[in-house]
Amino acid sequence: MTKNKDSIDDLNIMRKIQNKPELSQRQLAQELGFSLGKINYCLNALKIKGLIKINNFKQNDSKLHYFYILTPKGFIKKTNLTIKFMKLKMSEYDELQKELFDEKKLKNEKKYKIIDK
Repeated sequence: MTKNKDSIDDLNIMRKIQNKPELSQRQLAQELGFSLGKINYCLNALKIKGLIKINNFKQNDSKLHYFYILTPKGFIKKTNLTIKFMKLKMSEYDELQKELFDEKKLKNEKKYKIIDK
């Protein structure tokens, strides 16, 4: 479960980065509901994996001028995670549909048993 949660977190971070590369770590954390420490840890992990680049577009010490971009490897990983996530959600949906069908079937069977007696 933790691995899936980490993958979903990575996917959400990469989606945000792709759409808003100029967001600060604090803004990313707020938008995703993460602590600042968690977003920092996740961004560093994504950087180490080669999935994102962290650039400073003004060469100064201010961390407010960093922006994040997906690498080609990051785009591929994001696409694969999206597909994996969609397959997981479709599987969950199918399971729920089956449960609802089984419950409805059981309810109808009980209804007919009462009538038969």
